[in-house]
Amino acid sequence: MSDVLDRYIQASEGISVEFKRCGSQPGADTFETICSFANRQGGSILLGVRDDGAVEGVPEASALNIERNISNVTSNPSLFNVSPLVEFERLRDVDGKLVIRVWVPMGPSLYTFKGIVYDRVADADVRVKSDAQITSMMARKQSYYSERTVYSWVTEDDLEMELLDAVRDALRANDADHPWLSLSDGELLRAARLYGRDQLTGERGFNLAAVALLGKEDAILDVMPLYRTDAILRRVETDRYDDRLVCRSNLVRAYDELVGFCEKWLPDSFVLDRGQRKSARDVIVRELVCNCLIHREFVSPHIARITIDGEGIRTSNASRALFAGPVTLESLDPTPKNPIIANFFTQMGRSEELGSGTRNLYKFSRLYTGKDPVLEDGDRFTAFVPVPPVMASMVGSGGDREAAKGTERSGAVGGSRRSRTRAEVESAVDNLIARYGSFPASAVSEQVTSVGERTVRRYLSDMVKEGKLVCAPRGRSTTYRSGNSADSLGGDC
Repeated sequence: MSDVLDRYIQASEGISVEFKRCGSQPGADTFETICSFANRQGGSILLGVRDDGAVEGVPEASALNIERNISNVTSNPSLFNVSPLVEFERLRDVDGKLVIRVWVPMGPSLYTFKGIVYDRVADADVRVKSDAQITSMMARKQSYYSERTVYSWVTEDDLEMELLDAVRDALRANDADHPWLSLSDGELLRAARLYGRDQLTGERGFNLAAVALLGKEDAILDVMPLYRTDAILRRVETDRYDDRLVCRSNLVRAYDELVGFCEKWLPDSFVLDRGQRKSARDVIVRELVCNCLIHREFVSPHIARITIDGEGIRTSNASRALFAGPVTLESLDPTPKNPIIANFFTQMGRSEELGSGTRNLYKFSRLYTGKDPVLEDGDRFTAFVPVPPVMASMVGSGGDREAAKGTERSGAVGGSRRSRTRAEVESAVDNLIARYGSFPASAVSEQVTSVGERTVRRYLSDMVKEGKLVCAPRGRSTTYRSGNSADSLGGDC
C-alpha cells in the first residue's frame, strides 16, 4: 500500500476525507461530497474504499471513464452552478487494487449541486437550507474583513468619544511611552485604523470596527442590528437561568461588564506561575471574554453567548474559520478574524498576540482544575473550561439570586471593582449563613481572595449599618449573623 493511501485510511473519514465504493461510474453522492468539500475547507474522496476503510478498488478498465464522468458532471452548468476544481491521483494498496483519489480544494464561490447547497459537517454532507447558514458560509469565504466596511454617515457624534480618555489610561498602564498617547482624538482614531478607506467602494469614513469598539447604542443598532452578548448563570434554574446580563454596549464597555459578570459567579483560585501568584480565574475569564468579543463575525445573525453552569464556563460566538474542528496546542494555526479590533484590544493590554489566548487557556485551565479546555472552531467558535470542585458547593445556594439582584452595573471603563467585590462578599456571606448560621470575618476572607481581610471587614461593617447583618463580639473575635435573626445582637463592630 502506498504511504499516501495508508495515511488517508489510518486517518479515517472526517471533515476533509471521504471513502466511497465505486463501480464503473461514481454515485450521485460523490458529487454531493465534491460540493460540500468545495464549500467547506476542501478534501479528498477515495473511490474504491468502503466506509470501514477496507480497500475494494475500482475496475481498472473503468478508471478513465470515472475520471471523465466526474469532470463532465462538475463542468455541467445545469448540475453545478459554478464548476469546482477537481484533480485526480491513482493510488494502489499492497495487493495492487486501484484507488482513485479525487482532490477538491475549497473554492471562492458558494457551490450548489442540482440547486442544493451542501456543507461538510464532521464526516457528513449536509443540505443547507437556512439563510443564516448560507450567510456564515459566504462570510467564511470572503477575503475581505467585514470590520473594514465604511459607513460614510457615521460621525464622531455617533461614537462615545469620551471613552478615549479611559482608553488612554489603559494605554498608559500598558506602555507609558505608547505613541498613541501624544495624538489628538482624530489622530488616534486614524492611527488605530478606525477611520479609513473602504477597499470595495472607495468611500472614506468610520468603519464597522469604530462603531463596534466605541459606538453609541443607536449607531450600533443601525450598523449591527443583531449585535449582543448574552451572559447567563444557570446553576439552580437549569431550564431558565439564575442571573442574566444582556450586553449591547460597545466592545470597550462590554469587556468590563462581561468580565465583571463572570468573575462574580466563578470561584477564584490563585496558582503559582513561574513563581508568581496569579488568579487562574481572571486569566481564563479575560481570554474567553476577549475571544467572544473581538474574534466574532459581526455580520452573522448568531448571538454570542457566555454560560456559567455547575460544570464550568462555556462560550459560543459566530466565527469565520477557514478550517473547522478541534483547536489544540498541536493543531494551533491561528488566523486573524478582526485584526483592527484585535489590535486595539492588544494596545490596551486586554489581549496578547494571536494564538496566545489559546495557549493561556490550556495552561491556566490545567492549573485551575487539572483538566484541558475544549475548543472547537468552525462557523461557530465554542469553548468550555471546567471549574474547580468548589463550584459544587455553590450550586443550589439560595444566595445566588439575591446576590444577582444586588449587583450593580457600572458604566465606567474598567468597571466598578468595588461593586463586584461587594457582590462577592455578599455571595460568600449568604453561603456561610446558609451553612453555619454565623461566621467570622476570616471565613469570608477565605472565599473572597481578591481583597484583604481588612477590606472584607469594611464591607461587613457596611452591611451591619444597612441592617443586613448584626455582629456579636465573642472573645477576641467577632461573629456575624443575618440581620433577620431574632436572637442576634445589633450594634456596630
